Amino acid sequence: MFTDGITTAGGNAAAVAAAAKAQGVIIYVIGLSGNGGIDEQALREWASDPDSAYVAITPDDTELEDLFEDLAKNITSPGATNIEITDTVSPCFRITAVSAPTNGTASLLDSNTVRWNMDELGVTQSEGAVLEFTVKHTGTCSGTVEVNESITYSDDENNVVNFQNPELAVDCGIVIIPENCPDPIALTVDGCEDTIEFDAGQLGLESLGRIVQLDVTLRNVCPNKRVALAVLLNEVDNEGNEHKRGMKVVTVPAHTGTSCRDVTVRCIKFVLPESLDSTKTPDSMCDARNLKARFIANYIDNDFDCCEIKL
Repeated sequence: MFTDGITTAGGNAAAVAAAAKAQGVIIYVIGLSGNGGIDEQALREWASDPDSAYVAITPDDTELEDLFEDLAKNITSPGATNIEITDTVSPCFRITAVSAPTNGTASLLDSNTVRWNMDELGVTQSEGAVLEFTVKHTGTCSGTVEVNESITYSDDENNVVNFQNPELAVDCGIVIIPENCPDPIALTVDGCEDTIEFDAGQLGLESLGRIVQLDVTLRNVCPNKRVALAVLLNEVDNEGNEHKRGMKVVTVPAHTGTSCRDVTVRCIKFVLPESLDSTKTPDSMCDARNLKARFIANYIDNDFDCCEIKL
């Protein structure tokens, strides 16, 4: 069909087209805009599916020759054999899963490229094929993003195939950029000074935050042995994922008791900026924050003896 899609006489054209397609008739539609414009929706209703293969719309007659040439190739060629389709998705995405296609085989060339091979398609009858794969957004792009970077098609009959390029609306939410590391202030302790008084100047508050103070008791610490204590603090989001919030390593001095005893370490402090709240709800402050603390303790004076000093 060569039409602008605007019905000016007769009955319901969509019903006639549907009846023809039900009897196995393949309908190609070329749309050319007339004085009254063009009804693209009507063209898609009348044409066979998919629209990308059976509908061509050109704004003027200068493109008609190429369209008719491509159409003639598709109509006269006996289907397609030795088909190869290579789809490379945008760097914003990564392919995470590929389902078995309805025809042929598919394989991942890398995390962004899938190749689909078919021995033949449409050789004995009009038919289609479907390949589904899943992509995951991994880049920094946001907004409306095209999924495919490129798609290539080839077969032994040199058929012309057009592929639609789907778009996804990517919303990354609020992106938190950590604060820059503060500039250091240099000071010097001269000679044998035991104390120093130094004016570090003015300090502005960078952001809201909280302080977490942890106390822990080490059980049965033997005398005359120092202990290395590491504390790891993670925050747990609403999905149960853990996010690192800090680590501290301290040396616990040796006690001089006559036997092993418990030693309590107090005031292990961590600063938690509100901007790192992984459970934060929009337009709210002071949410409950779920944390996990891990403690690792080991002796660091095993089999250690001071060197003998001879005068």
